[in-house]
Amino acid sequence: MIVVLAGGVGAARFIEGLVQVVPPRTITAVVNTGDDITLHGLHVSPDLDIVTCTLANLIDREQGWGIVGDTAECMSWLVKLGAPGWFKLGDRDLALHIRRTAMLNEGFTLSEVADSFRRSLGVAVHILPMSDDPVPTCVLTDAGEVHFEEYFVKNRARNEVRGVRYAGAEQAKPAPGVLDLIAQAETIVIAPSNPVVSIGPILSLPGVRDAITASHAPVVTMSPIVGGAPVKGPAAPLMRAVGLDVSAVGAAQAYAGLLNGIVIDTVDAGLAPRIEALGVQVAITDTIMRGPAEKANLARVALELAGRVTSSE
Repeated sequence: MIVVLAGGVGAARFIEGLVQVVPPRTITAVVNTGDDITLHGLHVSPDLDIVTCTLANLIDREQGWGIVGDTAECMSWLVKLGAPGWFKLGDRDLALHIRRTAMLNEGFTLSEVADSFRRSLGVAVHILPMSDDPVPTCVLTDAGEVHFEEYFVKNRARNEVRGVRYAGAEQAKPAPGVLDLIAQAETIVIAPSNPVVSIGPILSLPGVRDAITASHAPVVTMSPIVGGAPVKGPAAPLMRAVGLDVSAVGAAQAYAGLLNGIVIDTVDAGLAPRIEALGVQVAITDTIMRGPAEKANLARVALELAGRVTSSE
């Protein structure tokens, strides 16, 4: 069984490759919920929805989020009636948030909602939120502390970042089954996601780091930084704010003490000795996931690296 610690777009695309290589039912994605936010009275789970809708082949692939062919009539009316419009929600997308909120209000947990959604949409990969408790990611900026979505979407990542806080992480619990899955995993993969705001919240939960350290499974990742720049999103200022180099070396350093192997892009091959000096094995390939073949190749290389790490121990 493979456990994937997952953020949004990069993780979803990687798992699309993974399901070409291994049976989908042998994969569990533990998904970041630090991005979760309440908008228009609705519980929005951006990363859960990106992973679920991508694997259901419903995602708007040009954007990497939202549902393909969606309309925005409801959003336009909300704005007309005075509601904030900085976070775009399509009409079909809103159905997810309406149903999620209703189920949560009826007493279902976020884990139960996520499982219900993935079954309804025909997704065989098991999808778990990192926690049923709220752990919002807060970005400390020169203009004050804001929710990550406000920093990234509303303010377009313009403010200087001075730090990141996972609010409530100390009191939160990993979702039921998360620690057991990590303990039983044959391979643990940290998806090519933002190490600070996509994977950081998962690792901040009590017991998660210890469970990974205690596991006998190899832990591998893929660098989301290629040629000194993130493939997608605001990883650069966030990594710098927490003292990480914006490079494949920084991506490896983000998981110090947990990581056995990392896949880096061919353009970063020269960084391999620095990473190996950290005690982390390196595999090199084209890591840009342009289409199904590239996604499958990256998944295959990551699993081969995990096998190599295991055999060398």
